[in-house]
Amino acid sequence: MEHDFWHSKWHKNEIGFHEPEGNALLVKYADTLLATTSPRVFVPLCGKTKDIHWLLANGCEVVGAELSEIAITQLFAELEIEPEITTLGSLKLFKNGPLSIFVGDIFDLTNETLGGITGIYDRAALVALPTELREKYAAHICDITECAPILLISFDYDQSVIPGPPFCVDETEVARLYNASYSITLLERELLEGGLKGKVAADSLVFNLKPEAK
Repeated sequence: MEHDFWHSKWHKNEIGFHEPEGNALLVKYADTLLATTSPRVFVPLCGKTKDIHWLLANGCEVVGAELSEIAITQLFAELEIEPEITTLGSLKLFKNGPLSIFVGDIFDLTNETLGGITGIYDRAALVALPTELREKYAAHICDITECAPILLISFDYDQSVIPGPPFCVDETEVARLYNASYSITLLERELLEGGLKGKVAADSLVFNLKPEAK
């Protein structure tokens, strides 16, 4: 993980991933995460996304992982709840009721520490990682969640125009990373209104990843 890069972004408040009302694509395809008894949804590299508010309001237990403690302090403040903070080795656990956030390097998070997960919501994690980290990340996510189903949102654009993050993660890249463990369905591809950062035309891609039967 490029710790210094992301810590600097949070200190300077230069984070552009967060939408004020949550993500419309999550609402549209939420049944892929909620169609289970007692959903426990993992949100990797969650930041302070409003999507967590929405998931909690719709009956989910939410477990997040985030590098920046600043982001998680802001998240709990915006939710107007006080976290209980526990140190777990190199990680800190911020918890209140159905919300648990592990602060630290996601690669230090284990299956035993995370606990059972019914689904994964990845809107800003995979696209935040450069190519050389994505394969490690995808394998790690499958390992710690026992290949729980994934609702994945990514972008497809000409990365020679702007370098990212968020990075281009197209259908070929998703297949390369997840084909061994998941059946992959592209639910939607739509033109991103206004382009990416207003600088390059881009498509939003929504995938439903279901674990292959073992």
